[in-house]
Amino acid sequence: MGTKLLIAQMLGKHDTIGIDLVAMNVNDVVVQGADPLFFLDYYACGKLEVKDAVEVVKGIAEGCRQAGCALIGGETAEMPGMYPIGKYDLAGFAVGVVERSEILPKLKSQVSGDVILGLASSGIHSNGYSLVRNLVQKSGVGYNDPAPFQTDKKLGDILITPTRIYVKNCLKAIKAGNVKGMSHITGGGLPDNLPRALHDDLAAEIDLSSWELPPVFKWLREVGNLQQDELLRTLNCGIGMVVIVSIESAAEVEKVLVANGERVFKLGKLIPRQEKDKAVVFQNSTK
Repeated sequence: MGTKLLIAQMLGKHDTIGIDLVAMNVNDVVVQGADPLFFLDYYACGKLEVKDAVEVVKGIAEGCRQAGCALIGGETAEMPGMYPIGKYDLAGFAVGVVERSEILPKLKSQVSGDVILGLASSGIHSNGYSLVRNLVQKSGVGYNDPAPFQTDKKLGDILITPTRIYVKNCLKAIKAGNVKGMSHITGGGLPDNLPRALHDDLAAEIDLSSWELPPVFKWLREVGNLQQDELLRTLNCGIGMVVIVSIESAAEVEKVLVANGERVFKLGKLIPRQEKDKAVVFQNSTK
């Protein structure tokens, strides 16, 4: 599940981390064009704390509800000596279904000029937390302190905001128009995740000024003096999902996504690939 777990456990807030677990699976399923059917979880600990485990499972159930899939079972393992008392780890997997003819990405149909839409993230999601925890320590701000960039909330609460689950709205987008590919922006950010959805002859041209970095990313950039390349490769920078769509369908797909509560940004377009290793080309700078 990753080191976001450490922050949740330190805060004693266990009811949302299960949403992250489900999200990281089902968001990866939907980018194949598939509808998640069911989910199974694995909870490993040194000693089972029933109250904490119940809260975790509540979060998993909520994630499944958001994704429209069934939680059909799981496994709980106590391993004294492997995990300290009070610590636990999570894993899980999802299974989805899609007609073979509708599997994404549809690489052969992609052409130069296809539109790249970005869906806003709810925060840092579930990647880059080794860096995040290091920067928090460097900043001297405590997890229970007011966030320097949003003083009405604790820093820790902002950092464990659950990963957004895009499944239902992405499936609606697929029905609404000619979606040719999708990419879940996780570890590696836009540079490493977008190429998986692209034809080898095409590149994604992304205008970094087409959206504004949310405050938490600006703060992390400032604390760590992070260069743009490092920021883009480690964190989602406010974009949790990318949808590649034909220019003719772009307006309708965007309309459907917005109507269902997504914040959508026109990130750029597909262009002919000039160099083999240049699958993503960035224009301008992050704001």
